[in-house]
Amino acid sequence: MIINLHKVNLKKKYPLQISRGVHNKSTNLFIELISDGINAWGECAPGKTEGANSIDIAENSLLDFIESGIGSLSIYEVNKKAKDLNIPPCAFAALDMALWDWKAKKSRLSINDLFGLPKPSMPTSITVGINPPEIIKERVEELITNKEIRALKIKLGSPEGIDFDKEIYEQVIQSTKNSNISIRVDANGGWSLDDAKIMMKWLSDRKAEYIEQPLKEGDEDNLKYLFKGRPLPIIIDESCRFSEDVVKHSQYVDGINLKLMKCGGITEALKILNTAKSFGLKTMIGCMSESSVAISAGASISGIIDYVDLDSHYNLDPDPSEGAFMQNGITMTSNKYGHGAKLKLDNYA
Repeated sequence: MIINLHKVNLKKKYPLQISRGVHNKSTNLFIELISDGINAWGECAPGKTEGANSIDIAENSLLDFIESGIGSLSIYEVNKKAKDLNIPPCAFAALDMALWDWKAKKSRLSINDLFGLPKPSMPTSITVGINPPEIIKERVEELITNKEIRALKIKLGSPEGIDFDKEIYEQVIQSTKNSNISIRVDANGGWSLDDAKIMMKWLSDRKAEYIEQPLKEGDEDNLKYLFKGRPLPIIIDESCRFSEDVVKHSQYVDGINLKLMKCGGITEALKILNTAKSFGLKTMIGCMSESSVAISAGASISGIIDYVDLDSHYNLDPDPSEGAFMQNGITMTSNKYGHGAKLKLDNYA
């Protein structure tokens, strides 16, 4: 087995501001796994909350893990070892998706066919970051000129407070009043318990479909006060990283949002989905600052997921990879074996 690592700079067309800051560029780590003449691909989008604050930490952790000896292990054993050794989930996610990409290609199957999963079927939401209303107006009205777009995810939890959040959301409502667009809200933990109660009631009267991560990670004890009599479904994101987190919080949420970078790849993602479904919870899949490689890996399992937020590659200038694309509002995988994506090596050797 040969493993090559490629560092690639990514730039966003539109900076994305959330409650914790602004993101306009990143450096991602791509893993190319070669064995038996088959090239397989994975991607790491580093992040502090995903265990690696820099591309160098992710790369060094991944190299050390590979050198520790994994060649004779199954993918599930590799996953367990990575978790036991506290390998950053975002770094391990790249290896995990490359291993599944290789296994599916070796079997001459797509990843969804390898697992017996249906193809993607739910439209993806397109994310709109925190901005003044005049910028929100421009961005939303530009987005909805694309008739394929079926849903928007609006970032709230502004450091400027809930009055500013209301201005943002009211502009979204105004800009989408003549369209049949679903509107979802993600506070990224930017609200206090009292503000979350106010905003959830306010949003429930204004077309919001659900609220994602209303309280900050670490404040999960307060979910029970938000859950009782809730006017909107509550989906947790940062509060749910691994399958055991589903069990811990299942009593006071309506759904969970998994991300490959948070959990360490497809292997753990499937465990999260199975656990969530066993508790009767809704499921969602999201993304970080990822190209078509990681997005395609996520889309490969999205056919059994209720809500899809696989859109980061649409906001890259350019996308350094090829693979996932939009069809009828749905983020689809290419019609190839594995997850169907790869880095454009001619541009990023």
